[in-house]
Amino acid sequence: MRSLPHRSVCSQILLGYGIVFTIVSGCESRPAGRGAPDQRADSGAASIVSTAAQFRDVAEDAGIHFVPRNGQAAGHLTILESLGTGAALLDYDQDGLLDVFLPGGGEFTQTPEPIGLPAALFRNTGELKFSAVAAAAGVDSCAFYSHGACVGDVDSDGFPDLLVTGYRGLLLYRNRGDGTFVDETNASGLTLRSWSTSSAWGDANGDGVLDLYLANYVDWSFEKHPVCHMQGHRDICAPKVFEPLSDKFYLGHGDGTFRDATAEVGLVAGGKGLGVVAADLDLDGDLDYYVTNDTTPNFLYRNDGRGRFAEVGLLSGTAFGETGEAEGSMGTDIGDFNGDGWPDLWVANYEYQSFALYRNERDCRFQHVSGVTGITAVGAVYVGFGTTFLDFDLDGDEDLFATNGHVMNHPANSAVRQPPLLFENQAGRRFVNVANSAGAYLASPHLGRGVACGDLDRDGDPDLVVSHTNEPVAVLNNESKRGGSWLKVRLIGTTTHRDAVGARVNVVAGGQSFSKQLKGGSSYLSSPANELLFGLGPTKVIESLEVVWLSGRVQREQTPMINTAIAIPETEP
Repeated sequence: MRSLPHRSVCSQILLGYGIVFTIVSGCESRPAGRGAPDQRADSGAASIVSTAAQFRDVAEDAGIHFVPRNGQAAGHLTILESLGTGAALLDYDQDGLLDVFLPGGGEFTQTPEPIGLPAALFRNTGELKFSAVAAAAGVDSCAFYSHGACVGDVDSDGFPDLLVTGYRGLLLYRNRGDGTFVDETNASGLTLRSWSTSSAWGDANGDGVLDLYLANYVDWSFEKHPVCHMQGHRDICAPKVFEPLSDKFYLGHGDGTFRDATAEVGLVAGGKGLGVVAADLDLDGDLDYYVTNDTTPNFLYRNDGRGRFAEVGLLSGTAFGETGEAEGSMGTDIGDFNGDGWPDLWVANYEYQSFALYRNERDCRFQHVSGVTGITAVGAVYVGFGTTFLDFDLDGDEDLFATNGHVMNHPANSAVRQPPLLFENQAGRRFVNVANSAGAYLASPHLGRGVACGDLDRDGDPDLVVSHTNEPVAVLNNESKRGGSWLKVRLIGTTTHRDAVGARVNVVAGGQSFSKQLKGGSSYLSSPANELLFGLGPTKVIESLEVVWLSGRVQREQTPMINTAIAIPETEP
């Protein structure tokens, strides 16, 4: 395809705090190339002292005071109580600051029946200060027992909308653009009343409209609530006791409405889904979906380019763990851990199992490399949930964070409350757990569930919001020693969908190549910031930057300065 003339910077907007947010445009086209309440889990043989890693929980000072509940005080010991809640980051008022949405979970009536608890929305007012605005914004009430939150601009008006998932309920909040949301669930056609967990927005068929993957869990109710025991005590029943609920796929019409296209796009039955991430895993210009299932094989849906999927989990090497068995998989994410330009898969798993790092071998084939990269050295005592790739020290390689906590009240192998894991990437070859030396929060046990990653204070490094069960939400400010400079990129689709899920940015800086891709879903019941944050290592100069939109068209940009945030709108082909 012919090369188009380069276009220059068209405007600059000062957002404050010393960061210039530059909007640039320009293009070139070419083809696209997861005991006792206070007992602590063993931190693992691979733990080392890091002189760089440091995170501090600033939730109290920041004004984020919120405790998601699961209703365990009623003593029903339902599997519903084990899932917990997530977190979502979104700039709902478009002031350049990331805000925080938190589902409230639920409790039980005397009947008994599950009911929902109020959600929370905290508006970022700058300098890591937040104000509670859920009631004023119209997103505080939730009739059903809630779990997850997923952010996407459903109507492409520039203001992010919210989907809330949970037990026998869905909520679609459309952002009015005036600081308030309106419930448009019934009008949207998203009327499923099943047990939904994680979800992912993305344009699967390339029509410029957001579609929705909705993961569903198991067929539980009080009519299907057996008595189970663990270590001589009555306890929460394992997922193997229950039949799976099949996932759903909804195609968007472009007017805020959706239709159930589950059979049409090729989704298979079963699953027990807990996590989902949408990304172009084979770099062929369309969205694929990876789904983590609890005790059943994980799914990998490969897109044929028209929005039809083939489930290739077994063929791809990502359906099972390193022992060839289905695992208890929860959180998931994508990232290029070895710097070869191809998105790798990461899964947080149940105890007795290794967390799974799948290296992308191209053509939708993956190799399980947890052993050779040091992941398994921490031991199989963790029950992992929310997780994310992040370059916490900005040294140019992607590290890993996972929050942990048991689902049983009397586990045999490990503690109920468990410390997080922070795997420092050592030049793309090996990971070591540095959580013990990374601050008081990371050295302490928690009942962790959801994790959302984003730059909350606009200082160029990734921060974390972590939800827990019956424990205050944590806001982890990244105070790590920096190993280099950074670049933050926001993509704005025009021909493709505005959220640009599946688009990737390739950067060359200091002679080193970096590649990151915008994803839909990921982590566990949570949504990260819809932006790409690059750690660039010690370089002082960016040599080149290009965007590969999901269509496959490549758009080359004027090289920005280091330590800046830029927005790149998609130009016309």
